[in-house]
Amino acid sequence: MQKTAIITGGATGIGRAVSLAFAHAGYAVAVLYKTSETAAQALVREIENGGGSAAAVSCDVRDSASVQNAVDTVREKLGKTDALVNNAGISEQLLFTDITDEKWADMLSVHLTGAFYMTRAVLPDMLHQKYGRIVNIASMWGETGGSCEVHYSAAKAGLIGMTKALAKELAPSGITVNAVSPGAVDTDMMRRMGADVCRAVAEETPTERLGTPEEIAAAVLFLAGENAGYITGQTLSVNGGAVI
Repeated sequence: MQKTAIITGGATGIGRAVSLAFAHAGYAVAVLYKTSETAAQALVREIENGGGSAAAVSCDVRDSASVQNAVDTVREKLGKTDALVNNAGISEQLLFTDITDEKWADMLSVHLTGAFYMTRAVLPDMLHQKYGRIVNIASMWGETGGSCEVHYSAAKAGLIGMTKALAKELAPSGITVNAVSPGAVDTDMMRRMGADVCRAVAEETPTERLGTPEEIAAAVLFLAGENAGYITGQTLSVNGGAVI
């Protein structure tokens, strides 16, 4: 029977690469999006034209009702969820003193509360079938902290903590929970920082380049696979040696 994977923020950047990786591996893929409807629909057509099964589903991970509606829609269109990738994210560089209440709350809401809502919504099906794979997209700043990205670093660190705790709770039910922690990756989000910044970051990375979304997707797909059933509560760093 075909497995189903939900990818939040699945239409662009790392999420797009993850969606394609799961589709190529034979999963039915739910591409969840908030604002990138055109990109999500185009990706679904690409997957379907390649013989795969996919659906674009609108979802604001910050809203619990929106999340539940999205998961219900996925169940109707593609079946019960076997794998969840909590990838939806935002990024912003600010001095700590410039972080407003709203910006702090929004950053944690997208990265941490959103992952909580999504996981809670898919868990009934996973618990019923005694099988599931949950992969959270963290960040090396969640491991080490990033200057001028305190709210982002805090959110990602919280996500790593959630990963570890939930892994212990769900392991007896056949559900694994892991995180992939990317370093600097060549995405539109990264490019918005400017060519000079991208070049400097690449030069500071031991591999002397930025990562690719496909490299992150490969790590996610591995953790969601059958051969990773004895791996849970772990954070797999994919950062070119920037954090060791």
